Amino acid sequence: MFYKSNNRIIIEGIIIKFKTVENPTNEEAYQIIMEGFDKKAMLIILSKCHVEYEGRARSILESGDRLILIKKDGTFAIHQELNLDPVNWQAPGCKNKVSLTDEGIILTSKKMKPNEEIKVFLDEVYNVTYYNCLDTKDLEIRGYEKHMVDLAWEKPDIIEKGFRPTRREYQTENGFIDLMGIDSEDKLMILEFKSRKAGMNAVKQLKRYVDCFKDNKEFVRGIIVAPDITINAKEELESLQMEFIAMEAPLTLIKEDVSTLDSFFK
Repeated sequence: MFYKSNNRIIIEGIIIKFKTVENPTNEEAYQIIMEGFDKKAMLIILSKCHVEYEGRARSILESGDRLILIKKDGTFAIHQELNLDPVNWQAPGCKNKVSLTDEGIILTSKKMKPNEEIKVFLDEVYNVTYYNCLDTKDLEIRGYEKHMVDLAWEKPDIIEKGFRPTRREYQTENGFIDLMGIDSEDKLMILEFKSRKAGMNAVKQLKRYVDCFKDNKEFVRGIIVAPDITINAKEELESLQMEFIAMEAPLTLIKEDVSTLDSFFK
């Protein structure tokens, strides 16, 4: 049995609490967002918005229709109509807040170390929903790029002797750098990991990341880490004074916390 009543979904007598409002005024949207924060619930906001990011780099995203997802652990993500990855995001542990000004609603997500901040200006709000979801399921995965990064983080000498990793998933205006670190001579290293044979796209991706550090006074080392690389990609990499390190993806099962739908129906 399935029916909707008093902002609740009831499935065979089990209630999943949520609250949603469509086409709200700014005051209504602000109140339900505040209520979601107070209840430590997940927030989903459909809105026309523009975004400003300031941290090690700066970026501006002009106004457009987007989905904003805020989780109770501090995760903050802004999704566009296309592509899997969010266009802007903050990792768990960030401080998120909402304010209502004469110009409208502003969402702020702030990370303290390092100091990074995303501001989202809600130009028009189409829908706001919050709900308290319970999810305790784990996903077992193996052989992915993340685990290559994990291994390099835990055993940095697998990259090279003297390597010191400093940052993972570092956000730039050109995307997210898998791993950053310092070599034995204190040179900055930018590492792009691939779990399969790397090609020209990986080289272009790495170059975009390295280009973000053009103002760096010291030489920046760009490195692709993968099981193998095509001949053309290797030649292009060397012409750009960048490097390749061979590394297989670890196949030991690693458990990760992920969101699933199972617990919604138990």
